[in-house]
Amino acid sequence: MLDRRTFLASGSALAAVPFLSGCAGKPTLGGNAPDAAAVEATLADVAEQLLREYPENATSLGLDKDNRSDLKARLTDRSLEGYHRLAKSAADRLERLRAIRRETPSAAAANDLDVVRTAHEIADEGFRFPYGDVVTLNQNWSYRNSPYVVAQNTGGFVEIPDFLDSNHVVTTAADADAYLDRLDAYWRVLDGETERLAYNRKLSVVAPDFLLDKTLRQMKTARALPVAQWGLVTSLTRRTAAIPGDWERRAISIVERRVIPAMDRQIAELARHRALATGDAGVWKLPDGDRYYAWALRAATTSSLSPEEVHARGLEELAALQARMEPLLRAQGLTRGTVGERMTALGKDPKHLFPNTDAGRKQILDYLNERVADIRTRLPRAFATLVPGNLLIKRVPVEIEAGAPGGYAAAGTIDGSVPGNYYINLRETSMWPRFGLPTLTYHEGLPGHIWQGEYTYKLPLVRSLLAFNAYSEGWALYAEQLADELGVYDEDPIGRLGYLQSLAFRACRLVVDSGLHAKRWTRAQAIEWFATTNGSTVEEVQGEVDRYCAWPGQACGYKVGHSEIVRLRAKAQGALGDRFDLRTFDDALVLGGNVPLTLLEAVVDRYIAARRG
Repeated sequence: MLDRRTFLASGSALAAVPFLSGCAGKPTLGGNAPDAAAVEATLADVAEQLLREYPENATSLGLDKDNRSDLKARLTDRSLEGYHRLAKSAADRLERLRAIRRETPSAAAANDLDVVRTAHEIADEGFRFPYGDVVTLNQNWSYRNSPYVVAQNTGGFVEIPDFLDSNHVVTTAADADAYLDRLDAYWRVLDGETERLAYNRKLSVVAPDFLLDKTLRQMKTARALPVAQWGLVTSLTRRTAAIPGDWERRAISIVERRVIPAMDRQIAELARHRALATGDAGVWKLPDGDRYYAWALRAATTSSLSPEEVHARGLEELAALQARMEPLLRAQGLTRGTVGERMTALGKDPKHLFPNTDAGRKQILDYLNERVADIRTRLPRAFATLVPGNLLIKRVPVEIEAGAPGGYAAAGTIDGSVPGNYYINLRETSMWPRFGLPTLTYHEGLPGHIWQGEYTYKLPLVRSLLAFNAYSEGWALYAEQLADELGVYDEDPIGRLGYLQSLAFRACRLVVDSGLHAKRWTRAQAIEWFATTNGSTVEEVQGEVDRYCAWPGQACGYKVGHSEIVRLRAKAQGALGDRFDLRTFDDALVLGGNVPLTLLEAVVDRYIAARRG
């Protein structure tokens, strides 16, 4: 077994391509190089600062106890003043990080330093825009930088209730009191965002009308429910059944006195935005919008690819993937029409669909759990170092499913007491033909996000608090590829079509995201092109396109990251020949942790050097 420290210490010192000015550059201070312990101590201090600034992460990772127990009652300050404070803190830390020489005795420490510094450089550049929501340093939601403080998939209304239900453990009266403290802080989150919404409105930063319509619909629907039925209340009531105390009454009181008025204020501010909104979908319409998109693309891909390059790559990779799908479709007797048209027909075939009922939704969840049980038996052939893969599959909460992605994952705690959550959106079961479900499971669950994330728990804490979209999503697509290589589709050619369609879907994202934000595509144009080209349902594609409008660049990280991992694996195979071992290569990628793509090649180069001996 090759542990992380042995792996990172092997080979020469890190020689990565700089992402921004400070990353992997020359030393900025004279004198002797700091020792590894000093560097790691500094990074440990950075981790504690990040936990204090984004206390939800302490809860998600199971760290809100002992000397950090006060964090369990807190939420991130999302007010205008709080946001500016987060920006200044990030800038101050970046200055401190840039002052550290990276020629440490330990390649592991140098790698950790470069990772943390790069994350802060990305965040610092984003914070310099006078609008939007930079969450690069917030582990829970680091994937979704947005120019809009609140949208159908962005903001406290979407994020906090599910966080409290899924991550905030309630086993004692103290836990329940902390829940109520956070519930009381939730209205401040909403008001803080409302303040920033008003500020951004004065800068002419207004979301597209179709996003605002969806956002307002979600909020008003939830607002209309009797308070006793709100998830914020029922979650606590359910989990305090055996804990003495009037928990339900206290929760209802906070919601009625604090949360509802704050929600009403946010709805009113969003209505003001709606009165000014247009149907323009891309961020090109915003102040300095082209530069904002360039940053969002860099943040999401950790590359220097331009929008034009992203667009061209998407078309090229889509053509190659559909060429692989062609013979599989012909073998099924599907010979007429484009690949997209034939996949559309396949997806509408009733024999591949689940009933659009609660029973049908249960069938989907049961099927996903079967796929997880099967892939567990195959993973020792792909990894020499195994982790538990602690996983729970859940339906996206009904109150937010209209604006939520089709599937996503959330990390479990470091100690394993709370599993990672893999969410699937079941608003319409027709979104999920049976042949598309296995690859989604390998992407979000095992050996995808949940599996890879558990390896970071073996690294210094700061590495579990930082993630890079292109590595995370590139790995998840590579996990889909591994499942295919491990034989999950050997007796399921239609399932393999679903896998290839999934990859093609991500190639389409490169085209659509850059089309919306750089080529000024309309929403309707993006939906039509996506649905007809890939054979996805219009229902699925509408939600996808709306997601790209709210999270510019994010969708591009998937295929860019996957293609880079595949390129680097081919490089390792070519360099090592018979010495190449898939298990140790995959170990190298996950034991090295979540890194920007600009550092990933150095990780692979050290792996090659170590195998050569």
